[in-house]
This record gives sequence, C-alpha cells and structure tokens, in this order.
Amino acid sequence: MNWFFSVVLTVHILVALAIIGLVLMQHGKGADMGAAFGSGASGSLFGSSGSANFLSRTTGVLAAVFFVTSLALAYVASSKPKTTGSVMEETVQSQAVSQPVPAAGDSSAASAGAGSKAKDVPK
Repeated sequence: MNWFFSVVLTVHILVALAIIGLVLMQHGKGADMGAAFGSGASGSLFGSSGSANFLSRTTGVLAAVFFVTSLALAYVASSKPKTTGSVMEETVQSQAVSQPVPAAGDSSAASAGAGSKAKDVPK
C-alpha cells in the first residue's frame, strides 16, 4: 500500500502543477477585445477559438484527475491502522527508565530511598 500512496501522491502533485500552468496560459475574458483588433490569435497553432477550447477542456480533465487522486489519497490515509494515545505517550513509554544501582556497602542510600518512597505515597 505504501507504493500506491507514493504513485498517487506523485500524480497528484504533477496534475496540480499542470493545472496551474494551464490556468496561467489561458486568456481572460478581457483579452477577446484585443483579438478583435488584430492581435494575431487566428494565426496560432489552434486557430482563433481552438486554443481556448483545447486549454479549457484539458483543464477540466486535469481537474477531474486531481479530484480522483484527492479521493484516493484520503482513502489511503483513512485505511491506515489507528493507534491509541498520542505521539508523546508512545515516546515516553518506549524509553527505558534507568534507576541508579546503590553500591554494595552503601546501606544509607538504600534506606533513604526506601524512606522517601514511603513519604511520597498518599494515604
């Protein structure tokens, strides 16, 4: 499932960049007035109106692909196993607690440690 997520994410990013490029290439509604005075749009690769149709259709198709990849990414993210607790609890539990070992001849440290534990316990 990890490779599927990587492929869908890569396609999603590429489609997003392509949509951005296509939207920036399209002319606004105000550009039609300039074309009426001979801006040379009729001599383009797609003709005078073919460019707008091709770019708008391609943008629509890429928007549909973007929508499908968004749904696929949401499905993959929701199908991962859920963990209980928070991330902080998991890191605290995963760390081993080390307690100092009293020296063999040091009985005062052991009795002080036992006495302090007895005081900390609520009654």
